[in-house]
Amino acid sequence: MSVPNYHQVSTISAGLRCACPRCGRGKLYDGLLSVAAKCSECELDYGRFDSHDGPAFFIIVVWSAVVLPLAVWLEFALEPPIWVHMLIWVPVVLVGAIALMRPLKAWMIAQQYRHQVYDNV
Repeated sequence: MSVPNYHQVSTISAGLRCACPRCGRGKLYDGLLSVAAKCSECELDYGRFDSHDGPAFFIIVVWSAVVLPLAVWLEFALEPPIWVHMLIWVPVVLVGAIALMRPLKAWMIAQQYRHQVYDNV
């Protein structure tokens, strides 16, 4: 039985589409942030890959560097009450972090596949 030859999928493309890092067609996730057991197209075992806390760390650093200056600007420009800040920034932080988590986690898993960095399973 011959092994199929897969073209090299861009890690950025696989990350943005949350797709399989090997074939680029199968779904990586089985839910919001739960990685599926294997690819539905090429049957790549996703159990070997784990992004650990890397995506969360980068999101905290990058997203806070975007949101914090905006919150400070709003405070100095308009001096709104604290509830306005809570009404604006809590949803912005939560929605932004969740929206960034899926592609960043997928990109890190694609990087692990590309560079053959696997957990000891």
